[in-house]
Amino acid sequence: MARVQDPSAEQYVGVGGHRIRLTHLDKVMYPETGTTKAEIIDYYTRVADALIPHATGRPATRKRWVSGVGTAAKPGQVFFEKNLPDSAPSWIRRRDIQHSDHVNTYPLVDDLATLVWIAQQNALEIHVPQWRFGRGGTRRNPDRMVLDLDPGEGAGLAECVEVAKLVRAILGDMGLDPMPVTSGSKGIHLYAALDGKQSSDQVSAVAHELARALEADHPDLVVSDQRKTDRVGKVLLDWSQNNGSKTTIVPYSLRGRARPTVAAPRTWRELLSPSLRQLEFDEVLTRLAKKGDPLAELSASHPPGR
Repeated sequence: MARVQDPSAEQYVGVGGHRIRLTHLDKVMYPETGTTKAEIIDYYTRVADALIPHATGRPATRKRWVSGVGTAAKPGQVFFEKNLPDSAPSWIRRRDIQHSDHVNTYPLVDDLATLVWIAQQNALEIHVPQWRFGRGGTRRNPDRMVLDLDPGEGAGLAECVEVAKLVRAILGDMGLDPMPVTSGSKGIHLYAALDGKQSSDQVSAVAHELARALEADHPDLVVSDQRKTDRVGKVLLDWSQNNGSKTTIVPYSLRGRARPTVAAPRTWRELLSPSLRQLEFDEVLTRLAKKGDPLAELSASHPPGR
């Protein structure tokens, strides 16, 4: 991508043969750290080679902060955007999904230009399902399972790690090798690659049964039902994001929290470290340059259809 010159001025950059208009690059998106829109676009440009394989071929829902994330006293305005606006460039790849009473057109984050355009729209977060579109727009079976470990009040990453180890043992007995992602929020996501032979409903049923089994065996640590109010000191093992209609934050996406944290793929060795914490975008760039993507194998064996 062409280098940004004056961050206060509107400008055009060339990305992948496309011309993209960039505006308000000096806008502060994270007041606590002073992180600007220009830095956000730079982050997504530099992380693109790692992020895109985890998002490509999947309908992308974007979470946009119009004027930045704001502060604890005055949070910024945020909204989910599913439908691709009419103003979107024609070169963005897209697919339609029929909902109960309407059709939404979703962008596919298949290339750097689309990722830069999304960042230009003040979309800090990108969410995708566990399935991809195949040839001609047909919907494939999911190629991965995800489990979201969400700590309740009085619990934190340490408790999430304990649950993650229990999940790893069960999935290992099933021939699956889960890979961890610190969510950039409070908890941990666990991904396991699938062979695409099961439907979303079937994968959800397996994930639900796993969550209920762990809750039965470890009632003081695990909760399997979002509706349960008694979550103090416990971890919700959210299996529901395997539903074909649900989405999960894409690995390497920023989070719209007070600081620019990232849904960061990690190694199990890192996960077991007593100093484990959520990572911010500059840290993710540094470790990615040094170590590569710990989650690369998740998507390597499932190229999207065209």
